[in-house]
Formats: sequence, C-alpha cells, structure tokens
Amino acid sequence: MSTSHAPSRETRIALLIDADNSPAAKIDLILAELAKLGVANIRRAYGNWKKNELKGWEKVLHECAIRPIQQFDVSKGKNATDMLIAIDAMDLLYTDRPDAFGIVSSDADFTPLVMHLRAKGATVYGFGAKKTPDPFVAACSRFLYLESLGEHDEEPESDEAAPANGAPAKKGRAAPKKPASAELRRDARLVSLLRNAVDSAAGDDGWSNLSAVRAQIANQASFDPRNHGFKKFSDLVDAIGLFETERRGQSLYVRDKRQARAAKGA
Repeated sequence: MSTSHAPSRETRIALLIDADNSPAAKIDLILAELAKLGVANIRRAYGNWKKNELKGWEKVLHECAIRPIQQFDVSKGKNATDMLIAIDAMDLLYTDRPDAFGIVSSDADFTPLVMHLRAKGATVYGFGAKKTPDPFVAACSRFLYLESLGEHDEEPESDEAAPANGAPAKKGRAAPKKPASAELRRDARLVSLLRNAVDSAAGDDGWSNLSAVRAQIANQASFDPRNHGFKKFSDLVDAIGLFETERRGQSLYVRDKRQARAAKGA
C-alpha cells in the first residue's frame, strides 16, 4: 500500500484591479507580493479603456497576462467600474471559488464587498494608496499601501532578533528613514494592537512568543509592518520601545515593559 501523499494545492487568488483608481507602475510589485501567498490564476483589470488616462496600462496588461474588462462611463460622475468589479467578485466567489481575492483600489466603496467575501471564508488582500479610507483598510485580511510596496519587501518572519541600535547598515541603496520610537508610540491604534496581542499570547511567565503575537494580530486586524516603515515585524516591535525581548533557542519572546517593571517591584 502506497504511503505517498499528494502535493498540497497552491492557494488560488483572484486579482481584481480598479484600473481607474490604481497606478500601472505598481502591478509587478503587487504580483510579486501575491506570488508569496499563492498563485494569481485569475487576473482582471477594469476600466474605460477608451480613456487617455489608462493608456499606460496597455503594456502592463500584455506583459503580466492581465485580462482587460471594458466598462463605459454609464453616467457622468458615477463609477460603474466599482459595480462591475463587485458583480464579478460575487460570481467568482460562487463559481470558481478562489481561496483568496486581491483587490487593488483606494476606493472605500469596496468595503461591503470585502466584508462579504471574508464572511464567506475568502481571504482578501487589499492594495491601495495611503489616502485609502480606514474602513476599506480595516475590512481586508491584510492591506498594503502602494507607497510602501517595494521599499520594504517583507521577509518571512523567522523570530530573528532585531539588529542592535547603531549596527552598520548594509551597503547598497539607502534605506528610507524609519520612524522614531516616539513617533510610533503616538499611533494609539498601533500601540493598543501590539500590547493587546502580546498580552493575549503571554504564557504563565508573562513572555509571549513573537510568532504567536504576529498570528494574534493577523486574526484581529489588517496589518503589515511595512505600512509602518519596517521590513520585519520584529524590527517594528523593537523600534517602538514598549517591549523587552529574550531569545530562547531559535525563537524570540517579548514582554511588555510595564509588566517587567511590575514584576521587579513585586
């Protein structure tokens, strides 16, 4: 009797692009990002291709094997493209049944669609400009700002300790300036998210495995460290200055400094 196992199936992703509201220059990076997560076997870009504003897309569509979907401007001031994307997404959800969707847009009108897709079990990866309204960002399983894409390509989290302050930088292209600890701590939502995740993942000794913390955040909110200026999650945790770290074998553990002070005073 054979004990061989069939290879695991790759995650199938349907990529739907709002070309009226997205830059063609970032599509290569978006496809590279999705390639880390699965295979984008469905690729569609929507817009009124008769518009001069979309001329820059022609070469990208051919090179990246993206199918252009035509949508005329039915009424002045109304974006019929959004409606067509929503209709196609629903059709795909119940026919092709992809495991995940990639939606490229900065338009908050997609928020109800994303919430429905996730409620039906699909993962949704969002890509848009920093002007993207918060409801759309929060609705996605994971959202990445296009301005951050390519500047800080995230490496798989390996529980590596962050480099010590003052360590010499690698030679090559100058890295963008990272936010200082004080700037990061002014982001109340980020601070709350990190502290709550560390607390939820804590063991009896008060320490939390960094991988468990990251998983806790992924289950709770749309999050990517590159949106905060850091390539790796461990770098962000170290830079914010609210946690102390400890290496145990191949894993990195973190603890809220407030808890550490309380333990010393006990």
